[in-house]
Amino acid sequence: MERLSFASLTLSAMTSHKRLKLRQCTNCECVINGVWEWVEECARSAAAEEPAMRGILDDVCLSRNSLATSISARLARKLSRRDMPRELIEPLIREALTEDQNILSQIAQDLIAIVDRDPACRTPLEPLLFYKGFHAITTYRISHWLWQHDRTIMALQFQSLASEVFAVDIHPAATIGCGILLDHATSFVVGETAIIRDNVSILHEVTLGGTGKEEGDRHPIVESGVLIGAGAKILGRVTIGACAKIAASSVVLENVPPHTTVAGVPAVIVNDSIPDNPALDMNQCLCD
Repeated sequence: MERLSFASLTLSAMTSHKRLKLRQCTNCECVINGVWEWVEECARSAAAEEPAMRGILDDVCLSRNSLATSISARLARKLSRRDMPRELIEPLIREALTEDQNILSQIAQDLIAIVDRDPACRTPLEPLLFYKGFHAITTYRISHWLWQHDRTIMALQFQSLASEVFAVDIHPAATIGCGILLDHATSFVVGETAIIRDNVSILHEVTLGGTGKEEGDRHPIVESGVLIGAGAKILGRVTIGACAKIAASSVVLENVPPHTTVAGVPAVIVNDSIPDNPALDMNQCLCD
């Protein structure tokens, strides 16, 4: 049987077939297993084509038996340091992913979202190995689990590591849904009381910041289907309505209605009728 090359795996009908199969999944386990099978298949092909990559592919994918162990290995390689060695970090990550399958389901849906929305990404293996936006959001998910289990110091340690390694600062108490695309990711900041719903797409240098209040709800709520352009700053307890679009470099200080586009400093509505879902189609034009 002819072996498929990594390039053919990413560009052939297999990609469409995998996406269709995953969209038909009706439970968390189906999604998780489907993504893992896809990652394994691509990793085997990539290792055969690029022998120099065999070491990392073996460590992260080919020697692993599940998405949980693969994610644990990859994050541990990225986050480890002298005072937080891999042999300490990896079991912590694996513990969170094993005890709460919802986290693993969120991670799997993040991988699917990246493949679907980022035209530069062809398979889930690529973000798993290389995309710091995915790594940063996944690290947040671990820190959030630690925070919820009253392991505050360790949660803050993971936040700090993510900030140092990925240049992304997400407070572990923030709430972030699934199907998140954090593209490029550098300088993404999320405050303690921020809420991001499912299926949101965010570019680099975005801030979901506070108003200066010392306590209470002081950070934004971003509803499902929102697209936030590069460099946008959303400040205070404002709500970004479902399927809204925030133009690049805008400063948002007030609520944004659903299905509208805002732009400027301060941001104002420039389009009050968006018929589609900007987070999914990634259309950043102001007039569409």
